[in-house]
Amino acid sequence: MKKFPLFFALAMNLALAAFAAPVTSPEEAFGFKPGTDRQLADWTQLTAYFQKLASQSDRVRYTEVGKTTEGRPFIAVTISAPENLAHLAHYLDIQRKLADPRTTTPDEAKQLIDEGKTVLVVTCNIHSTEIASSQSASEFSWLLATGNTPEIRSILHNDIIVLVPSLNPDGQQLVVDWYKKYLGTPYEGVSPVVLWHHYVGHDDNRDWATFTQVETRLAVKLINKWHPQILYDLHQQGADSARIYLPPFVDPFDPNIDPLLISSMNALGTNTALEIAETGKTGVLSYGVYDFWSPLRDYISYHNGLRILTESASANIASPISVPFDKLSKGIGYDAKVATWNFPNPWKGGTWRLGDIVDYQIDAFFSITNNAAIYRERYLKNFYQVGLNAVNRKTGPYAFIVPAEQQDQAATARLINTLRTGDVEVEKADADFDADGQHYARSSYIIRLAQPYGAFAKTLLEIQHYPKMPEYPGGPLQRPYVCSAPTMVDSPSRVVSRWKVARGYSSGLQMEQDLPDLREWRRAPRGHYRRIGG
Repeated sequence: MKKFPLFFALAMNLALAAFAAPVTSPEEAFGFKPGTDRQLADWTQLTAYFQKLASQSDRVRYTEVGKTTEGRPFIAVTISAPENLAHLAHYLDIQRKLADPRTTTPDEAKQLIDEGKTVLVVTCNIHSTEIASSQSASEFSWLLATGNTPEIRSILHNDIIVLVPSLNPDGQQLVVDWYKKYLGTPYEGVSPVVLWHHYVGHDDNRDWATFTQVETRLAVKLINKWHPQILYDLHQQGADSARIYLPPFVDPFDPNIDPLLISSMNALGTNTALEIAETGKTGVLSYGVYDFWSPLRDYISYHNGLRILTESASANIASPISVPFDKLSKGIGYDAKVATWNFPNPWKGGTWRLGDIVDYQIDAFFSITNNAAIYRERYLKNFYQVGLNAVNRKTGPYAFIVPAEQQDQAATARLINTLRTGDVEVEKADADFDADGQHYARSSYIIRLAQPYGAFAKTLLEIQHYPKMPEYPGGPLQRPYVCSAPTMVDSPSRVVSRWKVARGYSSGLQMEQDLPDLREWRRAPRGHYRRIGG
């Protein structure tokens, strides 16, 4: 008789579980399946859906990271097994320790690698007219929240996925509103004639080294918190291009990026291309168009994680289009009409829909997250090794010095704060010192490169030398994908000095935090400056 209450309680729990409310699908929430022709969920609908999903599934957490430029919620959706979500603080601590090998011994690192999970940050819809990923994010999240296949169980157990459904929520809402306004008119599917980011329009994807926009800073805050092994960034490209692009990137690549990261990225991108092709999909491109040169559009590669970029062919926002085979284009490294080693099965042309983009993106989602689960130990081990390579840097220069005597202290403050936002360690001398035969005054800033993110500092503080790559031997130079360089100073010789000798200076240094925000006070006479804040 004493066992009856326990049996009764277990039976009741099973009965309650059987009648538990099901997890709402995007189709049920929106009234249409993501990817349906001429149907889009806006930011209000998406945030409401992710909140509902988190309330119904113990595999999903919803977090408002901050507010956008126009005051909308900037969100992250964390997806993993319930037991992982219950111990997120533990896994964050593992990530933090692996990200800085100076904090652990090799034996401790091995234990952390055994315990840790592969952390992936997935960023969608930074370019607002590239709308598909904001829609596929909801479908992918629901599939993980409800699925129980061996693949999904492995992903949930071995991965922690931090999904950002839109890096520009204001623009997502603007584009959906614009599309719906002109639906059924001659202007259906045209891009808005106004900026879809309030200040920078389409160029929000060139802000990853300067952090001028609030959305960039919120995303960087998230990345700096999680230290992901993988960042998957979803974009769209021209309708006449390959159906989807994945790494490897074409040359050149920034030599400051660790070669192990490049090899890992190449392997993951190639595997994902294979698995998409295995579903019968065509038009899958690797090694074409996009290079690996600039941190202006790539933050994670300078922070010891690997970046996977996908670029899917576009529709007219959510309206289908017809693309004849003979109208397909060519780009660096490929011709969309010609089968080659990196583009073995061209798409034959025809109708292309938003739903096609969503399908390709869902395949890529699952391929990448499943690979991250299968090779969890490898990703964590390589992540730790890249950090170890960084802190044990042997090649020069040893450091960059920002002399205390600067004509423009506001610009100096912006420089130091940019480095600090990028998690770069900046030290400040509390006494005069000499280095490489030069004298530097007290309060000069020192940025040593033997630190976890020294590569980021080096790329921002030195002059880039873009390699000369002819179209063919003796021919004209190949035009870069993007003509930009991230050097943060007009004349590095005046603002920073390269400390070339591989020896240190350790006395009288203190770690510098963010500086007060000094801005030009334009109404003041003779170029005076005003200090903003305390």
